[in-house]
Formats: sequence, structure tokens, C-alpha cells
Amino acid sequence: MAFPHRPDAPELPDFSMLKRLARDQLIYLLEQQHEVDKLYKVENKPALSSNEQLCFLVRPRIKNMRYIASLVNADKLAGRTRKYKVIFSPQKFYACEMVLEEEGIYGDVSCDEWAFSLLPLDVDLLSMELPEFFRDYFLEGDQRWINTVAQALHLLSTLYGPFPNCYGIGRCAKMAYELWRNLEEEEDGETKGRRPEIGHIFLLDRDVDFVTALCSQVVYEGLVDDTFRIKCGSVDFGPEVTSSDKSLKVLLNAEDKVFNEIRNEHFSNVFGFLSQKARNLQAQYDRRRGMDIKQMKNFVSQELKGLKQEHRLLSLHIGACESIMKKKTKQDFQELIKTEHALLEGFNIRESTSYIEEHIDRQVSPIESLRLMCLLSITENGLIPKDYRSLKTQYLQSYGPEHLLTFSNLRRAGLLTEQAPGDTLTAVESKVSKLVTDKAAGKITDAFSSLAKRSNFRAISKKLNLIPRVDGEYDLKVPRDMAYVFSGAYVPLSCRIIEQVLERRSWQGLDEVVRLLNCSDFAFTDMTKEDKASSESLRLILVVFLGGCTFSEISALRFLGREKGHRFIFLTTAVTNSARLMEAMSEVKA
Repeated sequence: MAFPHRPDAPELPDFSMLKRLARDQLIYLLEQQHEVDKLYKVENKPALSSNEQLCFLVRPRIKNMRYIASLVNADKLAGRTRKYKVIFSPQKFYACEMVLEEEGIYGDVSCDEWAFSLLPLDVDLLSMELPEFFRDYFLEGDQRWINTVAQALHLLSTLYGPFPNCYGIGRCAKMAYELWRNLEEEEDGETKGRRPEIGHIFLLDRDVDFVTALCSQVVYEGLVDDTFRIKCGSVDFGPEVTSSDKSLKVLLNAEDKVFNEIRNEHFSNVFGFLSQKARNLQAQYDRRRGMDIKQMKNFVSQELKGLKQEHRLLSLHIGACESIMKKKTKQDFQELIKTEHALLEGFNIRESTSYIEEHIDRQVSPIESLRLMCLLSITENGLIPKDYRSLKTQYLQSYGPEHLLTFSNLRRAGLLTEQAPGDTLTAVESKVSKLVTDKAAGKITDAFSSLAKRSNFRAISKKLNLIPRVDGEYDLKVPRDMAYVFSGAYVPLSCRIIEQVLERRSWQGLDEVVRLLNCSDFAFTDMTKEDKASSESLRLILVVFLGGCTFSEISALRFLGREKGHRFIFLTTAVTNSARLMEAMSEVKA
């Protein structure tokens, strides 16, 4: 299911320009295109280079500064003189310069910035590759990356014209939007008069929808990410996939014709598709029999290379599927999915809690156990104190007391919380309602801030019809809605919000949902004149995920685009999944 778009579907913008811009800027910063003697990975080892110049291309992180300082100070002790250049990407932070000063090397190095903040991973997917964004902002409250997001949006509007319609939800979305608008006003002339290529932009905070990110993925691309970890658009397939003694790095994007046809498919359909593809390929090979010399020559020169490439990719994806199946059978994936669906629907909560306890006691996986606890907490609007204490105690006894700080982080982020007395769903809703309507309060009170961590998932789920009512079996081969990305059990909340806002062209009529999401002050619409926008550009929608987006959400919105005649483009601070989310909150490093 490559989601063939309607013949009248709008063309996607050409993002190769972003790569060219980044490359040209790096060449300019290096002041020379060649003469690079050797590349070293930044790690805790000395760089044994005899060169008179060292150039560090690094993320603006404290540990990187300490590493650079150790190398420079080692040279000083050895009486060696060299030139040092530090290029920060995507931006330079004052804190990094402070560390260089503390270490006594600030005067020895020159600093520069490589503003490479948009990496095109695919024809419709741009990543800022900032996995730290989620923890920095949603746990630590550190706002330093918001300016990077604003700069990235400014670059996009400079290259592809202004965005006539802008919608957003979440505190971070609001801040990024305001900073971006300031940049636009400062350089007002740049986009004036330009025809917009993209008609709508939607900014969404990850904490508006934690549930979707915590669910197990069942579309092929999501499963590959959960199982093998896709990094920067490529994946390392080990010997168990390649059927050899070597690992292979494979680029996963629309250029891989086999992958492109199965990436958005529910996993249950993938094997059937691949086996049919294998039969078709064999039939094409078999055509050689009975060919004369001229036909054989044409076949070899025009088709054979393509068939061999397709055969190689087919073998890899069949190997990946087999490997996924083995792992999922081992951990009884069906039982796990059944528990998740029960949590989403609010059924058999006691049975689901027992399943989680068993998961912890059997020490299946510390990250998986945490994920299930968080899913239980968010769908139930916090755990009742008895369950919270019991699960936490069992977890610490099973996996070790060093995880204690992780629980504190999860509570602060609103991922794993304990209900206060009287915090039943209706009580919380009436409290929020009173606070929102109480104009005398004037500002957000402490009580409201504490309530902001509540999820109200069950009420939101009812309002937005997130759990489809299906007569008979849900047909995963011919999906009827976005719920197919979770086996027909649940429509991703983030995607449903985007669908509803785009239908209405505003937040009107969604006031109750916005209130339950605790985002009354942070949902906004900016409609500017659409007269310059063509009907084609108005069907192109850029969705910006702040704090990461999952492949399940990307597949769901690709499906929605096909159904409604839109095309979605995705910009995310990083691609995420449930394990990455939990690891970002964990104080125990794997």
C-alpha cells in the first residue's frame, strides 16, 4: 500500500535544495573543499593526528566541549601548537563557550556555526535530528531549541513561499510560532509577493498526545523502527536479516521501490505482498527462456540490473519480516497488543494491571514495563495510589533501585502520575472547567498547572471518536480509517486533531477538546490572505511535530491525505517511538 495519490494530487516541493544549501555552507565554513586528512568520531579517545589543524564538527553539548578541552590541554602539556576550529551544528550556545572558558582554552579555539537544521530523510519527511529536544523541553523546561525550530520554519518560508494558514496547539508550538513570526517581520521583504507552495502548516506538541507515541507500532516502517532502530533514514540489518555473516546499512525511503510499497502496510499484509512480488520477479527472470540473442542482449542491458536490485531488496525485507516475527513470537506480541487495546478502550483494567505486574516480575524489559505503566497511567488519568505504590515497588525490586529518579522524571512530565483523592475523571473535568471559566483568576493558577499534567484521555477519546465502533472484523487489507495503523483499535489522537482542525479551517467547534487537552491558551489559528495561493498549494499541508513523531502517525496522515486529496509533509525534531520516549526520561543509561 504505497498510497497511490489521486491523479490530481499536488506535487511535493523539491527538498534537495536544503541539502545543497547545507553542503555549500559547510564548504564555506571549512574554507577549503578538500585536504581533509582524516575523519575521527568524537568519542573518549585521543585523536592521533599529526596535522597542524584540527576541526571539530559537533553538536552543542557540554560533554563534547569537555572532550575538545581535553585534547587541546593535552597538546599544551606536550608543548604542541596547532590551530583549532569548532563548528557547532545546528547552533552555538553560550553554555558551550562558558565551558571552553572554564577549561582555559577559549582563546585557543575559533568557533563557528553550521545552521544545518533540516535533513530531508524522504520526499515528504524532514527531520531536525534533535532527539534531545524531547527531554530538554518536556522534562527540563529548557527552551533553547525553540529558536532553532523558528529558524528552520523561517528558512522553509523563505525557500517555498509564505504559509497562508497556520494552526498550532501546545505551549512549545505557541512559542516557536511567535519567534518565527518575529523573524518573518524582521525580514519582511523576503517572502512578500511570493506564491505559497504550501497552503497550511500545523504545529503540534508531543505532550498533547503521549498515548499514540506509547503504543506498539504495527505498520511495517514503525515495526522496523521498533525492532532495528532507524537512524537518519537508514537501518543496520544484522546477519539474521542479511543471511550472511555481515551487517548491511540500508537506506529506507521512497527510492527503495519494494519498501515504498509496504512501508505503510499493516504488518499482517506484508508477507503476502512480498511473496507475490517474489513470484512476479521469478516470472520476469523466467522470460529469458526461449529468447533469441537480440532479445537476450536487450534483456541484459535494460532489465537485468533493475531485477537484480529488486531481488536484493526483496530478500532483505523478507529477512527483516522473518526476524520481526521471531522476536514478536518470543515476547508473545498478540497478548501485549490485546493488553494495549484493553487500556485504550478502558476495559479489563484489573487484568491489564496484572499483565503489567507479570511483565515486571518476569523482568521482560525495563523499558517495556515502564511504557506499559505510562500507558495505563495516561489512559486512566493517573493511577490510584494503591496501584501506583504497588507497581513502583515491584518495578524497583525487579529492575533495581537506581530507577528511582526515572519515576520522578515520569511524574514531572505527566507520563506516570498518581491520582490525588477526589481525582476521578468527572471531578478533574469540573475543576478544569471552573478554572478556565473563572476570569477572576486572571492568570494560570498553581492548581491549573498541576491539573495540566492530567490527560483526560477517556473524555477526549469519546469526543473525537478515537475508538472506532466496528461491526464484524476490521478489514486491514482495505482500511476504512486511520485506525488501521493500530489494527483498527484506535485512531491516533494527534492525527484526529489535525484532521478535525483542517476540516474546520480553525479550532471552532473543538473548544471542549482543547479544554480537556489543557491547551486553552495554546491553541491558535492564523489565517492570512489566500488569494495568492493556488488550489494545488492549498492541498499541501506541513505538519510540525515538536518533541518527535512516530512512523505510525506518518502512515496515518499519508492515508488521510490519500482519502481527502491532500498531501502531507512532515517536519519533526526527530523520529521517535515508545522506547526512545522512555529512554529520554530514564536516568539509567542502557
